[in-house]
Amino acid sequence: MPARAVTADPSPSQAAVAESIRARIDEVDRQIVNLLNRRARHALEMARYKDRAGRPVYAPDREVRVLSRLRQSNLGPLPAESLEHVFREIISGCRSLQAPLQVAYLGPEYTFSHQAAVALFGRSAKLSPRDAIADLFEALQRGKAQVGLVPVENSSQGAVAEVLDRLMDSHLMICGETYLAVSHVLMSCTEDIGRVRRVHSHPQALAQCRRWLGRNLGHAAQRAEASTARAARLAAEDPQAAAVGSRILAEALGLNLLAEDIQDSGLNTTRFLVLGSEDCPACGRDKTSICFITAHQPGSLHQVLGCLAQRRLNLTRIESRPVQDRPWEYIFFVDFEGHRMSPAVADALDEVGRQVEFLRVLGSYPQANASCNAGSRGG
Repeated sequence: MPARAVTADPSPSQAAVAESIRARIDEVDRQIVNLLNRRARHALEMARYKDRAGRPVYAPDREVRVLSRLRQSNLGPLPAESLEHVFREIISGCRSLQAPLQVAYLGPEYTFSHQAAVALFGRSAKLSPRDAIADLFEALQRGKAQVGLVPVENSSQGAVAEVLDRLMDSHLMICGETYLAVSHVLMSCTEDIGRVRRVHSHPQALAQCRRWLGRNLGHAAQRAEASTARAARLAAEDPQAAAVGSRILAEALGLNLLAEDIQDSGLNTTRFLVLGSEDCPACGRDKTSICFITAHQPGSLHQVLGCLAQRRLNLTRIESRPVQDRPWEYIFFVDFEGHRMSPAVADALDEVGRQVEFLRVLGSYPQANASCNAGSRGG
């Protein structure tokens, strides 16, 4: 038999060096704790000011400026993304001292909406899952939550139609956005993918994995469910079933990972909107969302878009939905860069309002960076 390798104990001098490094780390940790509590006391002082002034607890424009300043001042070696994750939790904890931020999201737990809510608002927020998009909008309108988080579009499957329809009819405002990189896994209580005869998931998740499922499980029936979490629970009870969802969902239910990264697009990303009672002040890198109905005549949409182009306002998205009770007429949803209170945007909106039959400004809010997602690809 080959000789077994023996690891020598560190020499006294090496142990002393290690202890010295640990002591310096411990001292930095104590300083961090003291500074965090100092920050928390300032947050409580700000809470009293907000209460007197009637200002909302959640201030996305302020958070964007804080995180941007931290990224600019970061000299490493800690990556900017890691620094941002740490400070989002610090901000969340300090904000909770002012008042618990009540956030409604499309539940249940361990869905991608839940992951986006945790990443954006932190673990100190009071997250309230809602069974359906309609329930989420109602909770916000009745004041049962201060803000809500809804998926509005996916990079491969497009818009979430119900969200657009409800935005048009609601008085809620968009006050933020975030992006989440979506990585799907196939999970089951069985370890043998050959036993799978049914695949459950939310319709969007099934659509995002259509080609993979066709190649690898073409014989299995696909079953649409209300959420990926419900699909996973069904898969946990049936050895001939599997579910498509996130890795953390599989881990939470103790399911086997039969395959990972099964989404058809390697850049599969979902955009979420933050909804509240009002939009927010400008932060310097803003986006404005509007919806409008044009006159049913040639060139009407061109004229509206021309108002934006003439003022060099960059269009980031355009979507259309049928107008209820008016067959073959459409309401257009448009996002563009800039804040509604800036002179160029205000002037453009004034002119658009004169040209269309209906116009609603859905909100101005900090523009998120789609390449800096609110979560990791691991689910």
